[in-house]
Amino acid sequence: MKILVPVKRVVDANVRVRIGSTGSVDTAGLKMSLNPFDECAIEQALRLREDGVASSVTVLTCGLPVCQDVLRTALAMGADNAVLIDTADASLDSLAIARLLHAFMTAEADTDTDTFGLVLCGKQAIDDDIGGVAAMLAGLLGWPQALNASAIEAAGRGWLVTCGDDAGTATWRLDGPAVVSADLRLAEPRRVTLPSIVKAKQKPLRTLDAATLNVALGTQIRIVEIAEPAVRQPGIKVADTAALLGAIGSERLFQNVGA
Repeated sequence: MKILVPVKRVVDANVRVRIGSTGSVDTAGLKMSLNPFDECAIEQALRLREDGVASSVTVLTCGLPVCQDVLRTALAMGADNAVLIDTADASLDSLAIARLLHAFMTAEADTDTDTFGLVLCGKQAIDDDIGGVAAMLAGLLGWPQALNASAIEAAGRGWLVTCGDDAGTATWRLDGPAVVSADLRLAEPRRVTLPSIVKAKQKPLRTLDAATLNVALGTQIRIVEIAEPAVRQPGIKVADTAALLGAIGSERLFQNVGA
């Protein structure tokens, strides 16, 4: 059984982005990295392989050739092989990416007897925070899904997955192949060393033209506006508890938040 880990190239989590003159996020000159949630998914996939649950881990991303750098990072972490689906200049949304992943997995199943038994991806990307790919891909595949996973283990021919929900946590049993999205609590990513980076350059990295998968690319999402967060107003100092309660009452805070 193989594990597929879809990943995304995003602005590094430690970099502050700004809105450019065109009204969009200006990424020129910014450090780009592997999406942190995807790093956790890769780490957990590697642990499952090391425990003998899976035979190999494949990482995949959709985008331009420049996205190869995050695939090399995943290979340096220990992934066995990597795939770039070159989408040229096409704009992609979650549904388009899910369709590309579905088409790729279908094509792989037709040519390889060792099929994917688990898709393990980050629950969301830190740039758009949509988090829709996992659920959409599960729907296209007809596989069970578990989102926001903080723990996963093999259970016979299926999986036991602990997920966060509104009530706290819940443990789900998924029978057969499944799609699971990883929370940051799932696994702490391992450190990438210089020798592993050198070895990663020798690992296979395959590039596929998105046109060969016969998927209609495009986006059904229209961005209306992007704006900087509002500037936080300075606070005030109060002399005692009575003054604090008076200030809270004058601002009508509880009514403003619907309480």
